[in-house]
Amino acid sequence: YFIADKLVAMTLDMYKEPKRMVEDISALGLRHVGYGIPTDLFGPFVTGCVQVVRMLTDNDAAEEAFRWSLNLISRMLTRVINEGSTIVMKAINMNSAKMLKKAVGCA
Repeated sequence: YFIADKLVAMTLDMYKEPKRMVEDISALGLRHVGYGIPTDLFGPFVTGCVQVVRMLTDNDAAEEAFRWSLNLISRMLTRVINEGSTIVMKAINMNSAKMLKKAVGCA
């Protein structure tokens, strides 16, 4: 439940404290880079979350606000991951000494 709780809190905080959330989402994105999380999983994850909220409420405005905020978070995370995925990080995630040596040599 930790991820679901954080997700709901983040969608609310996007409206309350957008500047702080940009920093928090950037940090979260860089952690995702370190974990090697592929960005193509964000779309299905957002879709699943929105479907759950749709089942829990009849309030179209609340559902739309949740969807908009979660989509924004997803796009921000995707951007941070794509920009933070250096060749060194990719080599580390592949757990390849050969690739790491090559990447460090280029850096």
